[in-house]
Amino acid sequence: MPDERGEAAVPGERGEAAVPDERGEAAVADERGLAGLHRGGRIVGVDVARGVALLGMLAVHLLPAVDGGQVSLGHAVAAGRSAALFALLAGVTIALTSGGPVPPRGLVLGGHAAALAARAAMIALLGLALGSLGSGLAVILTYYGLLFAVAIPLLRLPARALATMAALAVVVAPVLSQLLRTVTPEPSLVVPSFAAVWADPLGQLRDVGLTGYYPVLSWSAYLLAGMAVGRLALRRWQVGLGLLVGGAVLAGVAHTASWLLLDVAGGAAVVDPAGQLATTARYGTTPTDSWWWLAVDVPHSGTPLDLAATIGSSLFVLGLALLAVRLLPRLLFPLAAVGAMPLTLYCVHVVVLAVPDVPRSSPAALLTQAVVALLAATAWRVFVGRGPLETLVGTVAQAARVAALSSARPPPPPSAPAG
Repeated sequence: MPDERGEAAVPGERGEAAVPDERGEAAVADERGLAGLHRGGRIVGVDVARGVALLGMLAVHLLPAVDGGQVSLGHAVAAGRSAALFALLAGVTIALTSGGPVPPRGLVLGGHAAALAARAAMIALLGLALGSLGSGLAVILTYYGLLFAVAIPLLRLPARALATMAALAVVVAPVLSQLLRTVTPEPSLVVPSFAAVWADPLGQLRDVGLTGYYPVLSWSAYLLAGMAVGRLALRRWQVGLGLLVGGAVLAGVAHTASWLLLDVAGGAAVVDPAGQLATTARYGTTPTDSWWWLAVDVPHSGTPLDLAATIGSSLFVLGLALLAVRLLPRLLFPLAAVGAMPLTLYCVHVVVLAVPDVPRSSPAALLTQAVVALLAATAWRVFVGRGPLETLVGTVAQAARVAALSSARPPPPPSAPAG
């Protein structure tokens, strides 16, 4: 869950250079009211997109998946897409906080790498802690921690290289996953936790990387696509429009290709003979008994067409948010406030659902949590600023950055002897 102020997934550390606008000037704004969302060169449209992702996640967790034998509207819209949007925005933020259009080099690169490594560790530890609560949710943070670690050697790459790698990951990663999973144990579907890691560390690493709910092997496509986008001049309206149109086209092509392969070419007879594919939950991967599975595009299937479709929908939402915030900044303030403190709100959401007998699986539960999140985030953003967990992770990341830069600088020359 990213934030472009200085962290990949949470708001950034102090001392982060402002993200330059397309004229090369640092974006500096009034700290009060709506303009406060621009502190440190924030790109508010990214916050808005992140807020959309958080509310979509609430909808997936709190609405029934099936209604009258059909996929419910909430799941049809948000399932798979909200988590993918979070992951893509994580990549956007990693790029924004490591130079934006200009990748870092030298000592600066080392500082960014150390900060990102610290964030990765903190996010993974938070994920293991939340996974220990028994909320019934597939907590995503441990997977994010490994994703951030994967991003460290990619910090020096420009947009074109990252986009090329993202396209390759969309095609190659699912195929590689299909091959590897034919010779590995079945997914345990155990939510990562301290106890699970203690009991089977290698099994948990395999789940997080390959067979789990959000396998890093295939989800690296979201990370790479987001980093490529983050290397663009996101303050230009033309970029927002390009993301919106390009994302819509990509999603449409992916869904059409899946329909052609399954319904026209006959793949559905192999993978969906009972016609229940749309209402059957997938948990990050597909079966390995047929290559036709790579033609499906259902949520959390991790196939090439699922990855392409959800990258497309994520680009569409981000482009729309970047454009909408230009026209309706005050109206979008609460949504941007939610997107400015996603780590805190996500953790609170998981903790609440871990409480016995808390209402869930109803529109009323969704409405309650969504309204509370919007009101609380708006008030906190106006009167306090950064979220509490964002501050904690930011402080640790900044300390790692300072330590890395200090150790990398050559010692000063000895002073001349007196006299």
